[in-house]
Amino acid sequence: DVHLVESGGGLVYVGGSLRLSCAASGFTFDDGSIGWFRQAPGKEREGVACISRTDGIAYYADSVKGRFTISSDNTKNTTYLQMNNLKFEDTAVYYCAAAPWDLTDGSHWYADYWGQGTQVTVSS
Repeated sequence: DVHLVESGGGLVYVGGSLRLSCAASGFTFDDGSIGWFRQAPGKEREGVACISRTDGIAYYADSVKGRFTISSDNTKNTTYLQMNNLKFEDTAVYYCAAAPWDLTDGSHWYADYWGQGTQVTVSS
């Protein structure tokens, strides 16, 4: 089974930066994509960013475009989410996720495999 382990969450001030990491293992497929979702208190889980495991093309939710960057180091089987200019509304539990297909079709987000989540809190 695919195993995803997030790290890097924590407390950061508004306007600050944080980098999340997702260590992945157990893939039985060479394609598909890996990315990040988040869930704020009282809200539904939403897709944030994803990257293709084959061609490296990334996709971002409108709410994070220009602030977040997703990347993968295939030699380390690790995917990163660099988060800059953080806002209060970025506070959430962030989940690494993967699937043997694109995580988003541009409107909806789907994943087959999930990490346990890491808390990101943006404070003043």
